[in-house]
Amino acid sequence: MDIGSVALLVSAGVASGLAGSIAGLASLFSYPALLAVGLPPVAANVTNTVALFSNTVGTAAGSRTELRGQRDRLLWLCAIAALGGAVGAALLLGTPSSAFEAVVPWLIALSSVLILVRDPLRRLMASRARSVAHHTARPSLPLACAVLLVGLYGGYFGAASGVLMLAVLSLSATEPLPVTNAVKNVATGAANIVAAIAYVAVAPVNWAAAVSLGLGALLGSSLGPLVVRRLPETPLRIAIALGGLGLAMSLWR
Repeated sequence: MDIGSVALLVSAGVASGLAGSIAGLASLFSYPALLAVGLPPVAANVTNTVALFSNTVGTAAGSRTELRGQRDRLLWLCAIAALGGAVGAALLLGTPSSAFEAVVPWLIALSSVLILVRDPLRRLMASRARSVAHHTARPSLPLACAVLLVGLYGGYFGAASGVLMLAVLSLSATEPLPVTNAVKNVATGAANIVAAIAYVAVAPVNWAAAVSLGLGALLGSSLGPLVVRRLPETPLRIAIALGGLGLAMSLWR
């Protein structure tokens, strides 16, 4: 891999870390960059999953304030998401991807719309979600199933899995967006880590590309929580949703 490719991947990693920690759209930058340096789609997908492990590390380190008091909730969510990630990785390694990938743009678009209409939906669900303290206990069955499916998707393909997770958590918790975003980053990271371990063992990971992309993502993701704390919530939520819709449209094309 030449120096130009390394520079491209590091830059894409910084952008991916920022986009992933802020909006759950890390693959919007990282996956096309891997394709641009010559990796075939499957190798790009598994390399992307391994590289973005550093995104989880950076966002967790940068979100310590938002994650304070969330330990019990995170343990449950991460366990469920990790199970989904393991199933998703097994599906990618053992089945054709064409049918599942056809659904991906629709899932991303639906999640983006859910983020846009979050507040009216929250009001409809107010009887189920009253306080952050309520969500430190075991998740409800619908929430657990949704997190499992998002984890499965994250382990299988992963593009905009953070948007999916943010939509699920936003509807199940009445809390500031920076807190939901921090929990989202850790939960999707759990699915990503399990899938990455499987890919390291048996899949065609391009390590030069993974390291270059991962170093950039580590820097970008550590800065993302600082940005989220300072931006007003409603414009940020709208920007996340519009970014998700843009990614869905690009995948349709």
